[in-house]
Amino acid sequence: MEKSSGRVLITGAAGFLGSHLCDRFLKEGYHVIGMDNLLTGNIKNLEHLFPRKDFEFYHHDVSTYVHVPGELDYILHFASPASPIDYLQMPIQTMKVGSLGTHNLLGLAKSKSARMLIASTSEVYGDPLEHPQTESYWGNVNPIGPRGVYDEAKRFQEAITMAYHTYHGLETRIVRIFNTYGPRMRTNDGRVLPAFFSQAIRGEGLTVFGDGNQTRSFCYVDDLIEGIYRLLFSDYHLPVNIGNPSEITMNEFGEEILKLVGNPKSKLIYKPLPKDDPKRRRPDISLAKKVLDWVPQVDRVEGLRRTYEYFKTVVK
Repeated sequence: MEKSSGRVLITGAAGFLGSHLCDRFLKEGYHVIGMDNLLTGNIKNLEHLFPRKDFEFYHHDVSTYVHVPGELDYILHFASPASPIDYLQMPIQTMKVGSLGTHNLLGLAKSKSARMLIASTSEVYGDPLEHPQTESYWGNVNPIGPRGVYDEAKRFQEAITMAYHTYHGLETRIVRIFNTYGPRMRTNDGRVLPAFFSQAIRGEGLTVFGDGNQTRSFCYVDDLIEGIYRLLFSDYHLPVNIGNPSEITMNEFGEEILKLVGNPKSKLIYKPLPKDDPKRRRPDISLAKKVLDWVPQVDRVEGLRRTYEYFKTVVK
Protein backbone atom coordinates (compact mmCIF):
# COMPACT_ATOMS: atom_id res chain seq x y z
CA MET A 1 0.00 0.00 0.00
CA GLU A 2 1.16 3.52 -0.79
CA LYS A 3 1.20 6.39 1.66
CA SER A 4 -2.29 7.63 2.55
CA SER A 5 -2.03 11.17 1.27
CA GLY A 6 -2.79 13.15 -1.86
CA ARG A 7 -5.83 14.21 -3.85
CA VAL A 8 -8.35 11.78 -5.30
CA LEU A 9 -11.09 12.46 -7.86
CA ILE A 10 -14.05 10.08 -7.65
CA THR A 11 -16.67 10.34 -10.40
CA GLY A 12 -20.17 9.05 -9.75
CA ALA A 13 -19.50 10.15 -6.16
CA ALA A 14 -23.16 10.49 -5.20
CA GLY A 15 -23.97 6.96 -6.31
CA PHE A 16 -24.07 3.76 -4.29
CA LEU A 17 -20.44 2.72 -4.82
CA GLY A 18 -19.03 6.20 -5.36
CA SER A 19 -20.24 7.48 -2.00
CA HIS A 20 -18.74 4.48 -0.18
CA LEU A 21 -15.46 5.11 -1.99
CA CYS A 22 -15.51 8.72 -0.81
CA ASP A 23 -15.93 7.52 2.77
CA ARG A 24 -13.06 5.05 2.45
CA PHE A 25 -10.54 7.47 0.95
CA LEU A 26 -11.37 10.16 3.49
CA LYS A 27 -10.91 7.59 6.24
CA GLU A 28 -7.49 6.76 4.78
CA GLY A 29 -6.40 10.40 4.91
CA TYR A 30 -6.90 11.58 1.34
CA HIS A 31 -8.38 14.83 0.08
CA VAL A 32 -11.41 13.71 -1.92
CA ILE A 33 -13.03 15.53 -4.83
CA GLY A 34 -16.42 14.03 -5.63
CA MET A 35 -17.97 14.63 -9.04
CA ASP A 36 -21.49 13.71 -10.16
CA ASN A 37 -24.16 15.08 -12.50
CA LEU A 38 -26.86 13.61 -10.18
CA LEU A 39 -28.58 11.86 -13.08
CA THR A 40 -28.87 8.70 -11.00
CA GLY A 41 -26.81 9.69 -7.95
CA ASN A 42 -28.34 11.06 -4.76
CA ILE A 43 -26.74 14.04 -3.05
CA LYS A 44 -28.05 12.70 0.29
CA ASN A 45 -25.37 9.99 0.04
CA LEU A 46 -22.76 12.73 0.47
CA GLU A 47 -24.46 15.20 2.82
CA HIS A 48 -22.53 13.90 5.82
CA LEU A 49 -19.27 14.86 4.06
CA PHE A 50 -20.01 18.48 3.17
CA PRO A 51 -18.85 19.96 6.50
CA ARG A 52 -15.38 18.44 5.97
CA LYS A 53 -12.53 20.58 4.67
CA ASP A 54 -10.93 17.54 3.00
CA PHE A 55 -13.96 16.98 0.74
CA GLU A 56 -15.12 18.94 -2.31
CA PHE A 57 -18.08 18.32 -4.60
CA TYR A 58 -18.35 19.24 -8.28
CA HIS A 59 -21.79 19.02 -9.93
CA HIS A 60 -20.60 18.11 -13.41
CA ASP A 61 -21.22 15.73 -16.33
CA VAL A 62 -17.94 14.01 -17.22
CA SER A 63 -19.19 13.49 -20.79
CA THR A 64 -18.26 17.15 -21.28
CA TYR A 65 -14.82 18.68 -20.70
CA VAL A 66 -13.50 17.94 -17.21
CA HIS A 67 -11.19 20.32 -15.37
CA VAL A 68 -10.02 20.02 -11.78
CA PRO A 69 -7.59 22.68 -10.52
CA GLY A 70 -4.44 21.69 -8.69
CA GLU A 71 -2.66 18.38 -8.42
CA LEU A 72 -4.39 15.02 -8.72
CA ASP A 73 -2.84 11.74 -7.66
CA TYR A 74 -5.66 9.30 -8.41
CA ILE A 75 -8.87 9.20 -10.46
CA LEU A 76 -11.56 6.58 -9.89
CA HIS A 77 -14.14 6.62 -12.68
CA PHE A 78 -17.46 5.30 -11.32
CA ALA A 79 -19.86 7.59 -13.16
CA SER A 80 -22.48 5.67 -15.16
CA PRO A 81 -26.07 4.55 -15.02
CA ALA A 82 -25.55 1.03 -13.72
CA SER A 83 -28.89 -0.73 -13.43
CA PRO A 84 -31.07 -2.00 -16.29
CA ILE A 85 -33.91 0.40 -15.53
CA ASP A 86 -31.46 3.30 -15.86
CA TYR A 87 -29.60 2.39 -19.01
CA LEU A 88 -32.78 1.29 -20.78
CA GLN A 89 -34.24 4.75 -20.09
CA MET A 90 -30.98 6.62 -20.74
CA PRO A 91 -29.15 4.66 -23.43
CA ILE A 92 -27.36 7.63 -25.02
CA GLN A 93 -26.13 9.03 -21.71
CA THR A 94 -24.90 5.55 -20.77
CA MET A 95 -22.88 5.25 -23.96
CA LYS A 96 -21.51 8.79 -23.61
CA VAL A 97 -20.29 8.45 -20.02
CA GLY A 98 -18.51 5.20 -20.88
CA SER A 99 -16.91 6.58 -24.03
CA LEU A 100 -16.61 10.38 -23.99
CA GLY A 101 -16.49 10.49 -20.20
CA THR A 102 -13.73 7.91 -20.00
CA HIS A 103 -11.78 9.68 -22.74
CA ASN A 104 -12.07 13.01 -20.93
CA LEU A 105 -10.89 11.53 -17.64
CA LEU A 106 -8.00 9.64 -19.22
CA GLY A 107 -6.91 12.95 -20.73
CA LEU A 108 -7.16 14.57 -17.31
CA ALA A 109 -5.17 11.73 -15.75
CA LYS A 110 -2.48 12.13 -18.41
CA SER A 111 -2.23 15.89 -17.87
CA LYS A 112 -1.99 15.45 -14.08
CA SER A 113 0.25 12.34 -14.17
CA ALA A 114 -2.43 10.64 -12.07
CA ARG A 115 -3.18 6.93 -11.78
CA MET A 116 -6.66 6.08 -13.03
CA LEU A 117 -8.93 3.18 -12.07
CA ILE A 118 -12.05 2.46 -14.09
CA ALA A 119 -15.16 0.65 -12.90
CA SER A 120 -15.85 -2.06 -15.44
CA THR A 121 -18.38 -4.80 -14.86
CA SER A 122 -19.21 -8.47 -15.08
CA GLU A 123 -21.59 -7.40 -17.87
CA VAL A 124 -18.61 -7.43 -20.26
CA TYR A 125 -19.06 -11.22 -20.11
CA GLY A 126 -22.65 -10.89 -21.34
CA ASP A 127 -24.73 -14.05 -21.03
CA PRO A 128 -21.62 -16.16 -20.36
CA LEU A 129 -20.83 -19.45 -22.03
CA GLU A 130 -17.97 -19.96 -19.55
CA HIS A 131 -18.70 -20.56 -15.87
CA PRO A 132 -17.41 -19.27 -13.54
CA GLN A 133 -16.12 -16.26 -15.43
CA THR A 134 -12.37 -15.64 -15.52
CA GLU A 135 -10.68 -12.44 -16.67
CA SER A 136 -9.39 -14.25 -19.77
CA TYR A 137 -12.95 -14.93 -21.02
CA TRP A 138 -13.94 -12.54 -23.84
CA GLY A 139 -17.66 -12.77 -23.22
CA ASN A 140 -20.89 -13.41 -25.09
CA VAL A 141 -22.42 -9.97 -25.63
CA ASN A 142 -25.21 -8.89 -27.97
CA PRO A 143 -24.06 -5.40 -29.08
CA ILE A 144 -27.47 -4.39 -30.45
CA GLY A 145 -29.66 -5.88 -27.72
CA PRO A 146 -31.31 -3.78 -25.00
CA ARG A 147 -28.37 -4.33 -22.62
CA GLY A 148 -25.82 -3.55 -25.33
CA VAL A 149 -25.58 0.16 -24.49
CA TYR A 150 -24.18 -0.68 -21.06
CA ASP A 151 -22.17 -3.76 -22.01
CA GLU A 152 -20.48 -2.11 -24.98
CA ALA A 153 -19.87 1.17 -23.15
CA LYS A 154 -17.93 -0.79 -20.54
CA ARG A 155 -16.07 -2.87 -23.13
CA PHE A 156 -15.05 0.34 -24.93
CA GLN A 157 -14.06 1.82 -21.59
CA GLU A 158 -11.67 -1.05 -21.00
CA ALA A 159 -10.26 -0.82 -24.53
CA ILE A 160 -9.51 2.90 -24.46
CA THR A 161 -8.05 2.62 -20.96
CA MET A 162 -5.66 -0.08 -22.17
CA ALA A 163 -4.81 2.09 -25.18
CA TYR A 164 -3.81 4.97 -22.91
CA HIS A 165 -1.77 2.58 -20.80
CA THR A 166 0.01 1.11 -23.81
CA TYR A 167 0.45 4.23 -25.95
CA HIS A 168 0.92 6.94 -23.32
CA GLY A 169 2.33 4.83 -20.50
CA LEU A 170 -0.50 5.97 -18.21
CA GLU A 171 -0.87 4.18 -14.88
CA THR A 172 -4.27 2.47 -15.16
CA ARG A 173 -6.28 -0.15 -13.26
CA ILE A 174 -9.45 -2.01 -14.33
CA VAL A 175 -11.89 -3.59 -11.88
CA ARG A 176 -14.68 -5.85 -13.15
CA ILE A 177 -17.41 -5.53 -10.56
CA PHE A 178 -19.91 -8.32 -9.93
CA ASN A 179 -23.28 -7.93 -8.18
CA THR A 180 -22.81 -5.77 -5.10
CA TYR A 181 -25.26 -4.77 -2.38
CA GLY A 182 -25.48 -2.76 0.82
CA PRO A 183 -26.71 0.52 2.29
CA ARG A 184 -27.40 3.46 -0.09
CA MET A 185 -28.76 1.33 -2.92
CA ARG A 186 -31.75 3.02 -4.55
CA THR A 187 -35.04 1.36 -3.74
CA ASN A 188 -36.34 1.67 -7.31
CA ASP A 189 -33.26 1.03 -9.42
CA GLY A 190 -34.60 -2.21 -10.87
CA ARG A 191 -31.97 -4.53 -9.43
CA VAL A 192 -33.10 -7.69 -7.76
CA LEU A 193 -31.99 -6.99 -4.19
CA PRO A 194 -33.58 -3.54 -3.77
CA ALA A 195 -36.68 -4.82 -5.55
CA PHE A 196 -36.99 -7.86 -3.28
CA PHE A 197 -36.42 -5.87 -0.08
CA SER A 198 -38.81 -3.09 -1.11
CA GLN A 199 -41.53 -5.53 -2.14
CA ALA A 200 -41.16 -7.67 0.98
CA ILE A 201 -41.23 -4.68 3.33
CA ARG A 202 -44.40 -3.39 1.62
CA GLY A 203 -46.01 -6.84 1.70
CA GLU A 204 -46.03 -7.14 -2.10
CA GLY A 205 -45.13 -10.12 -4.26
CA LEU A 206 -41.41 -10.57 -4.98
CA THR A 207 -40.93 -10.37 -8.74
CA VAL A 208 -38.84 -13.26 -10.06
CA PHE A 209 -38.06 -13.22 -13.78
CA GLY A 210 -38.07 -16.45 -15.77
CA ASP A 211 -38.23 -19.69 -13.77
CA GLY A 212 -36.03 -18.28 -11.03
CA ASN A 213 -33.21 -20.76 -11.62
CA GLN A 214 -30.85 -18.13 -13.02
CA THR A 215 -28.03 -17.35 -10.62
CA ARG A 216 -26.18 -14.34 -9.25
CA SER A 217 -23.33 -13.94 -6.77
CA PHE A 218 -23.70 -11.08 -4.27
CA CYS A 219 -20.79 -9.20 -2.70
CA TYR A 220 -21.26 -6.89 0.29
CA VAL A 221 -20.20 -3.34 -0.45
CA ASP A 222 -17.48 -3.14 2.22
CA ASP A 223 -15.72 -6.14 0.68
CA LEU A 224 -15.93 -4.63 -2.79
CA ILE A 225 -14.49 -1.30 -1.64
CA GLU A 226 -11.59 -3.11 0.01
CA GLY A 227 -10.85 -4.97 -3.22
CA ILE A 228 -10.95 -1.75 -5.25
CA TYR A 229 -8.66 -0.01 -2.77
CA ARG A 230 -6.13 -2.83 -2.96
CA LEU A 231 -6.28 -2.90 -6.76
CA LEU A 232 -5.63 0.83 -7.08
CA PHE A 233 -2.40 0.50 -5.10
CA SER A 234 -1.29 -2.75 -6.70
CA ASP A 235 1.10 -3.04 -9.63
CA TYR A 236 -1.42 -4.92 -11.77
CA HIS A 237 -2.85 -3.12 -14.82
CA LEU A 238 -5.02 -5.82 -16.42
CA PRO A 239 -8.68 -6.44 -15.47
CA VAL A 240 -9.42 -8.05 -12.11
CA ASN A 241 -12.74 -9.60 -11.03
CA ILE A 242 -13.99 -8.38 -7.67
CA GLY A 243 -17.06 -10.17 -6.38
CA ASN A 244 -18.26 -12.91 -4.06
CA PRO A 245 -18.22 -16.40 -5.64
CA SER A 246 -21.07 -17.63 -3.44
CA GLU A 247 -23.68 -18.38 -6.12
CA ILE A 248 -27.43 -18.55 -5.50
CA THR A 249 -30.56 -18.95 -7.63
CA MET A 250 -33.14 -16.18 -7.67
CA ASN A 251 -35.68 -18.57 -6.15
CA GLU A 252 -33.35 -19.29 -3.23
CA PHE A 253 -32.49 -15.62 -2.88
CA GLY A 254 -36.14 -14.63 -2.81
CA GLU A 255 -36.82 -17.17 -0.08
CA GLU A 256 -33.93 -15.76 1.98
CA ILE A 257 -35.41 -12.25 1.74
CA LEU A 258 -38.90 -13.51 2.63
CA LYS A 259 -37.52 -15.27 5.71
CA LEU A 260 -35.48 -12.24 6.80
CA VAL A 261 -38.29 -9.69 6.39
CA GLY A 262 -41.01 -12.03 7.66
CA ASN A 263 -43.98 -10.31 6.02
CA PRO A 264 -46.68 -12.99 5.59
CA LYS A 265 -48.32 -11.05 2.74
CA SER A 266 -45.36 -11.56 0.42
CA LYS A 267 -44.58 -14.50 -1.83
CA LEU A 268 -42.68 -15.11 -5.05
CA ILE A 269 -44.41 -14.16 -8.31
CA TYR A 270 -43.06 -14.88 -11.78
CA LYS A 271 -42.71 -12.77 -14.93
CA PRO A 272 -40.99 -13.41 -18.30
CA LEU A 273 -37.19 -13.24 -18.41
CA PRO A 274 -35.93 -10.03 -20.09
CA LYS A 275 -33.99 -10.35 -23.35
CA ASP A 276 -30.27 -11.19 -22.97
CA ASP A 277 -30.55 -11.49 -19.19
CA PRO A 278 -27.54 -13.59 -18.06
CA LYS A 279 -28.54 -17.09 -16.91
CA ARG A 280 -25.54 -17.59 -14.63
CA ARG A 281 -23.15 -15.19 -12.99
CA ARG A 282 -20.28 -16.12 -10.70
CA PRO A 283 -16.80 -14.62 -10.55
CA ASP A 284 -13.60 -16.59 -10.56
CA ILE A 285 -11.57 -14.58 -8.03
CA SER A 286 -8.35 -16.59 -8.23
CA LEU A 287 -6.54 -13.57 -9.67
CA ALA A 288 -7.75 -11.23 -6.91
CA LYS A 289 -6.58 -13.74 -4.31
CA LYS A 290 -3.16 -14.00 -5.94
CA VAL A 291 -2.51 -10.37 -6.88
CA LEU A 292 -4.39 -8.50 -4.14
CA ASP A 293 -4.53 -11.08 -1.35
CA TRP A 294 -8.25 -10.33 -1.33
CA VAL A 295 -11.25 -12.50 -0.51
CA PRO A 296 -14.72 -11.43 0.70
CA GLN A 297 -15.10 -11.30 4.48
CA VAL A 298 -18.84 -10.63 4.95
CA ASP A 299 -21.11 -13.62 4.35
CA ARG A 300 -24.54 -13.16 2.83
CA VAL A 301 -26.45 -13.71 6.08
CA GLU A 302 -24.63 -10.85 7.79
CA GLY A 303 -24.58 -8.63 4.69
CA LEU A 304 -28.32 -9.00 4.16
CA ARG A 305 -28.99 -8.25 7.83
CA ARG A 306 -27.05 -4.96 7.57
CA THR A 307 -28.73 -4.08 4.29
CA TYR A 308 -32.20 -4.83 5.65
CA GLU A 309 -31.60 -2.39 8.51
CA TYR A 310 -30.96 0.30 5.89
CA PHE A 311 -33.94 -0.52 3.67
CA LYS A 312 -36.29 -0.41 6.67
CA THR A 313 -35.44 3.29 6.99
CA VAL A 314 -35.98 4.25 3.33
CA VAL A 315 -38.78 2.07 1.93
CA LYS A 316 -42.12 3.89 2.06
